[in-house]
Amino acid sequence: MEPAAVTASASADGGAFLEFVDYAISVITSSGGDGSESPGAGPAPARPPWGWTVAQVLKSCRAYSSGVTAAILLSDLFQSWTEQRKSLTAKTKVEVTSLLNTRSKRRRLPRTVTIDSIHEKNFLSPKSVLEAVVIDVFVLPGTNIYMLTLGDMWSTSTIDLYLHRRYYNYIGQHCILKKGREVVLTGCCLRTAVVEGSGHARILPTEYMVILLDEEQDEDAMLLAAQFCTYSFSSMMEEKSRNDVVYSFYARIEKIETLEPFGCTERKQIVLVDNDDEKIKFILWGEQVSLANLFSVGSMLALDSPYISNFAHNNHEEPQELCLEYGSATQVYLVPIAQHEEQVGCNILVLLFSAVLLTKT
Repeated sequence: MEPAAVTASASADGGAFLEFVDYAISVITSSGGDGSESPGAGPAPARPPWGWTVAQVLKSCRAYSSGVTAAILLSDLFQSWTEQRKSLTAKTKVEVTSLLNTRSKRRRLPRTVTIDSIHEKNFLSPKSVLEAVVIDVFVLPGTNIYMLTLGDMWSTSTIDLYLHRRYYNYIGQHCILKKGREVVLTGCCLRTAVVEGSGHARILPTEYMVILLDEEQDEDAMLLAAQFCTYSFSSMMEEKSRNDVVYSFYARIEKIETLEPFGCTERKQIVLVDNDDEKIKFILWGEQVSLANLFSVGSMLALDSPYISNFAHNNHEEPQELCLEYGSATQVYLVPIAQHEEQVGCNILVLLFSAVLLTKT
């Protein structure tokens, strides 16, 4: 195929040129790259963009002024595409690793799956756990729907998540959910490209996402000290008009236990201990029990606006002691336990909060 012939064909009706471009794209796509990349959506799409392919073909035609064959063009295209995918993959991997520089201090949760494995299997179980970092937050064009691009430490791929409206305040009002923020989520379902006709797989909205906080970061320490260290469990128990108060608690997870089903409904309880060594049960019902897979004993849980109820041990007892539940307005933050490190209590957080304020005045 001579350069002049390609140009003439393109300028006439474009038939032969466009036909070759489509053929080249199909060949490169079916080849699957060099075997080092994960299939599905990732830092670079598995299918070369049409515009990129056209530009590369013209570039090769100009480079071989004495003439070029279809085999040479395909070889150049394949090599360029492989190098581009490697470059983009490496760039994304470096970015994710830098954003997850604290991940090595924590244990991986038991049900954790990787983004690469999701793309490979084109499947995601609702019981699986995804430990991820936010790479990007954006709005779908022409809508008011927020999307998160997520990456993880073990994958070269990324994946997009439709954000549940339960968490929209994290973006607009509190600005907590942003690039670099670590999250853990479960109860997820996959919107696959094959079934839905999209260009790549995405995760559908889930109610069960927990935002991770880091006490060593000024912004997170200030949030914890200002919002979650005002009330103790004892102050709630003593308050007669407790239903008129919006409570926020900060406590250590002491136990995670499975309870006897209430009727046909599954239950789990998280035993929490606050800074005054007072204990209370945080009860999860039905589908909520999957939240327990995101927690670990020893980690600190920050509960905003929990639903206050009365706890019954089994189906035959009347509700007795007070307990907390995951209500429609409840928001959960987690400060994961770090290996070989002590957790910081509310008293230290208050001192840290005061010190930060002094340095900023």
